[in-house]
Amino acid sequence: MTTDTEFTVTGGRAFTGTIEVPGDKSISHRALILSALAEGTSTITGLSGGDDVARTARAMAALGAEVVPGVATVTVHGGRSRLTVPAGPLDLGNSGTGLRLIAGVAATLPGTTVLTGDDSLQTRPMDRVAEPLTRMGAVLTGVGEECRPPVSVTGGALSGIEYTPPMASAQVKSAVLLAGIAADGETVVHEPVATRAHTEEMLAAAGAEITVEWQGTGKVVRVSRSTLQPRTYTVPGDPSQAAFWLVGGVIIPGSLVTVSGITLGAERLGFIGALRRMGATVEVAEQGDGTGSVTTYSTAIHGTVVESWEIPSLDEVPILAVAAAAAVGTTRFRQVGELRVKESDRLAGTVALVRAFGGGAEEDGDDLVVEGTGGHLRPGRIDAHGDHRMAMAAAVAGAACPGVDDRTTVTGWDTVATSYPGFADHLARLGRGAARSA
Repeated sequence: MTTDTEFTVTGGRAFTGTIEVPGDKSISHRALILSALAEGTSTITGLSGGDDVARTARAMAALGAEVVPGVATVTVHGGRSRLTVPAGPLDLGNSGTGLRLIAGVAATLPGTTVLTGDDSLQTRPMDRVAEPLTRMGAVLTGVGEECRPPVSVTGGALSGIEYTPPMASAQVKSAVLLAGIAADGETVVHEPVATRAHTEEMLAAAGAEITVEWQGTGKVVRVSRSTLQPRTYTVPGDPSQAAFWLVGGVIIPGSLVTVSGITLGAERLGFIGALRRMGATVEVAEQGDGTGSVTTYSTAIHGTVVESWEIPSLDEVPILAVAAAAAVGTTRFRQVGELRVKESDRLAGTVALVRAFGGGAEEDGDDLVVEGTGGHLRPGRIDAHGDHRMAMAAAVAGAACPGVDDRTTVTGWDTVATSYPGFADHLARLGRGAARSA
């Protein structure tokens, strides 16, 4: 349903039905890494099928873990004694998560590991992990002052540190904690704003010596040298991917959408609070195991204010901006400058996206301001600039255009394979033919 570069979406069709999104990317990366570090055999079901996670699997295999793919379950034979620096560079493709987390692992290995990726990844700053890992005793070098990839990580004997990341970043926290479980002494990460908790929760479940103390809107995570135990991991659906369908359910007339089986971690659901303040009805049904289903249906919505601390990763800002473009009034996303250093400059890209569909948008310092159309989106032609979230947000905006002859073309569509290779099929299923090949 896709070509190498273009994808066309037709408007005028409601989203209806229940869908399961791919396994959570954040949990998938961590399950592979922790399984490689654990002393024994772990199994993982529900692993994300995107290229980003496949790159992490190959990287852990290159480091010495035995990663055995299966139809539904991946088996990993791991252990510290297996892991050594690889013979060549580890290519993480488009995955900033994979590169930053694996940097924390590489910092514990004697010798030098080279981490690299595609053209987009090579523009992304890695100084944010280089600084704390260097303080712990590793040596990291990259391109320019921002330590862009390729990044060389020379690891070995590490010492624990006390560290406060200068930005809200689960990736930075995770890199430090993954280094900390092999470091002398205690490693402490202070988070003024709590980010997604998967690393500390999964480390605790694997037997790490780790504690978490909440302090206001943030927390303090402490970890000591630990031997990890193998686990059986079941990866739930990704709420960041669910957000595309749930926003579509709100802004496309006649829609009723349920996404089932997603993780319901508090740090992952900030977009739901934003939608509710905009006037949307969002129903959450918990299953008792930290997962559940979320349902939305079409309704008129209005502008609001979205604070960056509500969505620490900022992953859902592009699709929330599509909701804001379809709303009545003005929506302000506060302090979202970190969008400039994602897979693309998502701040500038989101401004262009909203304008392409007829809304108003501008950067106001580090704020994003969107002026809604009241539901009167118009089709356009959008360049994803190598960014999977921009491509998928544009596809949902195209589906929300009211005319059955309204066609939106997204160029650079192949980037969606990094995280959600089945997106086009799911779009067609919910929209009953809304997606067409270009």
